Amino acid sequence: MKKVLFNKTGLPQDVLKVEEVDLPVPVEGEVLIRVTARNINPSDIMFIQGMYGISPQLPSGAGFEAVGVVEKASLQDRVKIGDRVIFTTSGTWQEFVTVPAAQVIPVPDGMPDEVACQAFINPMTAYGMLQKSGLKAGDWLLLTAGASAFSKLVIQMAKAKGIRVACTVRRSEQLSQLLAIGADSVVNTANDNGLAELSAVTGGEGFAVAFDAVGGKVGAMALASLKTKGTMMVYGMLSLEKIPLNSGLMIFKDLRVEGFWLSSYLKDLDAVSRAKAFQTVLTTLGTADLRVDVDAIFPLERVKEALVAYEKPGRMGKILLV
Repeated sequence: MKKVLFNKTGLPQDVLKVEEVDLPVPVEGEVLIRVTARNINPSDIMFIQGMYGISPQLPSGAGFEAVGVVEKASLQDRVKIGDRVIFTTSGTWQEFVTVPAAQVIPVPDGMPDEVACQAFINPMTAYGMLQKSGLKAGDWLLLTAGASAFSKLVIQMAKAKGIRVACTVRRSEQLSQLLAIGADSVVNTANDNGLAELSAVTGGEGFAVAFDAVGGKVGAMALASLKTKGTMMVYGMLSLEKIPLNSGLMIFKDLRVEGFWLSSYLKDLDAVSRAKAFQTVLTTLGTADLRVDVDAIFPLERVKEALVAYEKPGRMGKILLV
């Protein structure tokens, strides 16, 4: 079978290669899955570069999220041969994987692979961050990296709760699409007056919460835009630059900065809360109440072309590997 792997960490274009390897063999409690679609997430890129929260065991496969069809299962497993399932594991960028049967999620009826392969990480992160934020109807939420697939999901989920949403972007052509799916305001931070524009959005009141994926100057701008006792939840660092924290601002406005990692959030949930989260997200995606966008689709062996498309400025949807 084909597998995308790397023997050292570094830029994906430099270190990834496609090789023919043996089919994995499931052990007791595992199912064998033929992977049908995977999406490229920022976490995948960070992992390949050795900059993620978990380190690769080299040589390593790439990719964390996918959808596929069960090819082998035992009589005791809750999923059967032929079932379509959503799953996360390290190394989804290959043709077959083995995954603990207890960790796969049946694909809701009618959900296409293009949606199912991105139904876990971003939607669950959006759900978890909104739940943890404590935002209520009428509150203002600020999203950096507003045109990302994650932010688009947050916009739609937040609007359903009556939460007002503003986004930051770097390209003017991204404004109309975000407004169309429910953003109340979109600010281009490439402009010199970005901070003033953000302040004007809330009439000087400030945002109750900011979700930051960028770090650096944009993260600092988001922090400065918070209201007194506001919170910034950091879940990424796309700029690869640390946020320059203004100590005086944090002291006198009583601000809080906290991190969010989906793995930790799910680990802290009890079984009932975790099941409710999965059911809520998958039901909403399955009824098309949440829209997810796809920019381009590539076969697995053309992964390097897919990565070029992933890095394309102004991309408005996910890049998939099938």
